Amino acid sequence: MKVAVVGATGLVGTKILEVLAERSFPVSELLPVASENSIGKKILFNGKEYSIMGMQSAIDAKPNVAIFSAGGNTSLEWAPKFAAAGITVIDNSSAWRMDPDKKLVVPEVNANVITASDKIIANPNCSTIQLVVVLKPLHDKYRIKRVVVSTYQSVTGTGVKAVNQLMNERKGIVGEMAYKYQIDLNAIPHIDVFLDNGYTKEEMKMTNETKKIMNDENILLTATCVRIPTIGGHSESVNIEFENDFDLTELKSILATSAGIILQDDISNFIYPMPITAHDKDETFVGRIRRDETQANTMNCWVVSDNLRKGAATNAIQIAEYLMEKKFI
Repeated sequence: MKVAVVGATGLVGTKILEVLAERSFPVSELLPVASENSIGKKILFNGKEYSIMGMQSAIDAKPNVAIFSAGGNTSLEWAPKFAAAGITVIDNSSAWRMDPDKKLVVPEVNANVITASDKIIANPNCSTIQLVVVLKPLHDKYRIKRVVVSTYQSVTGTGVKAVNQLMNERKGIVGEMAYKYQIDLNAIPHIDVFLDNGYTKEEMKMTNETKKIMNDENILLTATCVRIPTIGGHSESVNIEFENDFDLTELKSILATSAGIILQDDISNFIYPMPITAHDKDETFVGRIRRDETQANTMNCWVVSDNLRKGAATNAIQIAEYLMEKKFI
């Protein structure tokens, strides 16, 4: 299994390499790809040294699968070239997510939509991934009408520059700014660009991607996305209205037994999900589950997941594992 990792030196690319090793993905040959400035530099993977290569060299090497985490413009330019060479691309950027001809996949939710002919498969937005892992089993049982979600997103979702800004501010160092404002001791209700409707692109990603992944245009979803000074994972406050009523004990049991979910819902012992405890884990954690007492058939919960792992690297590798299991690669 020859694997290319495009964007191997970035935050997510580094995490992809880490997760490939942890999950014992059968990499016979690694092709680490990065920008021209990084070509020739060395990286370590599974105790072996590899040289960073360029895009065309990676295509010429004919990997079975290429996992992209190098930004939307790079994906738009190069993913079709990899695909044309018969290489299956799993793309972490937003470039292909809403393309009607491309599958948008969270394996616990809709892996079955993938076919052998899919050569570019999109990885959803990090905040969407953890949300739909929780929504899917509840939708199957009770049918979701409407979702109101507020996110509390880690600086790692922006990248190294944002992590450096936070750490510099903690130390009182003036340095390069990833955000318009200070992030330490602050919360910024602005992720990605603002659109004409007053929402940010991140908020509309959650709305549109959820409908596509869940294959249900009738699900109404509205979001407010906020950047906070945490490292370790994204958190979400989620209000879900169902068509049908639910038993709270049964609902918790459904979540506790669903793939990819860990229930942390014991308020008597102060057990609930937090970014600090979700850090470096692959599951989605859910807790603070309770009825919304203001209207029928509605519940509230709190959802946390490591955005670099399940929100990016792990989800992509789970797609690759599914492709391998089905002998599509």
